[in-house]
Amino acid sequence: MAAPMSWRRLVHSVYSPAIAGVFTRISDRLFRARDRRGGSSVLLLAPLLAEADPAPRCVTRPAGSAGDQGSADGLCSRFRWMAEHVPAFRVPGTHIHILTSPDQFYQAMKARIKTAKRRVVMASLYLGTGQLEQELVRNLVDCIEDALQHSQDHSHSPDLKVSILLDYTRGSRGQINSRTMLLPLLQRFTSQMRVSLYHTPDLRGLLRLLVPQRFNETIGVQHIKVYLFDDSIIISGANLSDSYFTNRQDRYVLLENCREVADFFYDLVEAVGDVSLQLQPDDTVNMLDGMVHPYKGNRQEFSAVARQRIMEVVSTAHTRQRLLNPSEDSEDDGGMSEGEEDTWVFPLVQMKPLGIQVDEQVTQRLLTDAGPDSTVFLTSGYFNLTQAYMRLVLGAGANYRILTASPEVNGFFGAKGVAGAIPAAYVHIARQFYNRVCQLGQQERVHLHEYHRNQWTFHAKGLWFYLQGQDRPCLTLIGSPNFGYRSVHRDLEAQIAIVTENEELQSQLQEEQEMLYQRSTEVSSATFERPDRHVRLWVKLVTPLIKNFF
Repeated sequence: MAAPMSWRRLVHSVYSPAIAGVFTRISDRLFRARDRRGGSSVLLLAPLLAEADPAPRCVTRPAGSAGDQGSADGLCSRFRWMAEHVPAFRVPGTHIHILTSPDQFYQAMKARIKTAKRRVVMASLYLGTGQLEQELVRNLVDCIEDALQHSQDHSHSPDLKVSILLDYTRGSRGQINSRTMLLPLLQRFTSQMRVSLYHTPDLRGLLRLLVPQRFNETIGVQHIKVYLFDDSIIISGANLSDSYFTNRQDRYVLLENCREVADFFYDLVEAVGDVSLQLQPDDTVNMLDGMVHPYKGNRQEFSAVARQRIMEVVSTAHTRQRLLNPSEDSEDDGGMSEGEEDTWVFPLVQMKPLGIQVDEQVTQRLLTDAGPDSTVFLTSGYFNLTQAYMRLVLGAGANYRILTASPEVNGFFGAKGVAGAIPAAYVHIARQFYNRVCQLGQQERVHLHEYHRNQWTFHAKGLWFYLQGQDRPCLTLIGSPNFGYRSVHRDLEAQIAIVTENEELQSQLQEEQEMLYQRSTEVSSATFERPDRHVRLWVKLVTPLIKNFF
């Protein structure tokens, strides 16, 4: 006779994001009512947005800003509007380097950890704990340990500080996890180490109690990928695990000796850390004094406090840059910058659960302004555009080349259980998008590509923006967002927009784009008729319910 099933095992066996979507839509009003009244926590359920994606509020467009060409004047005028809404950091293009492989990414981090004198900051989803990762990730942790020890050996008052920001749910999964990997360091270098674990305010009450590990990450996570060493910084979409160091293609940009940019992201990660749970040497967690708890406290209060703390970083940097560069407000400023500072870096932050949607607004404006005089190469490892972004792509005049993962290089390919059907769900989403392109007669303007590479997975995301008549991009977006529902509504995200006149940097960006697209094939109607693109009926039926969770 089978053993009786516990209630936790029962929930685990039947739970799916689809059930959660239905469950939480019903309970959402109860949740909001409870937060207003301060009633029982039994009714606390996450406000999961399962309705159609609303169009984000558009960043206002100055009159006459569109239609400028690729000259210095045109480039400055065309993207000047970003500096009106986010900090604009001028840097020499020669200080920016595009990394193209997982090994380059890994070696760059190791080398800079070893030479760091003042600060090491690492924001990621998690640290890998698999068999291979015990070597690769452990080497990174050992590099941090050596740097901290060296700091102690050569100073009575060690200067090196290490701050690590991870997601609470992903970083706590299993008995061996990100927390257990970092505890020895935290115990040995307590005064120099900080480990912060962000917990989404949407995972609370009954939802937090019932949803099992791994599935609870669908509610929302800390997804920012920033790796900072003194005044140099790597912005990427890559996590800290074995595949991201070996055979998982992502994007990575190294900004070398760019102190103002590094200072901004240092302050940003510290701000998110301040509203996160703090890991203690005994593996417990607590909040900083005076901070609202993310899932025990009032949700609206937590979000308000967190938003204020994080936007304070953005606003302070924005004000400071405008004071330092008053010429940005002058319409007579002929070029982007003087001397070697031929590149602008704009940090973009998206944290919709906290009421922050800067990246969404700027991305919408970029897609809106992408007229017939431009070409956009857009890539995402998980092609699941929000309804708002899809409307802009299909309604704009720009030429689009959209690259996504073929099923066999999708990170979920071959996974067990429900997750194993996710690649097929992406095929279904891609087919719907392709059919819509054909219905609108836009096959000559919008092209869909699939990435292929044997024994690799594909996780690259971002875009490259080309002006008419230019064979190299003048703008790129690079960072953690995937242009999908999760990136916009659920997770904490950050990326940078790089606008450059530097020809060498433009060439690096062009080579990066070509490297990715050369391993792709263009999708046609015949693609979806192949046996390996067959999508089962149940996947088609479930996809509309679960697409907002991945």
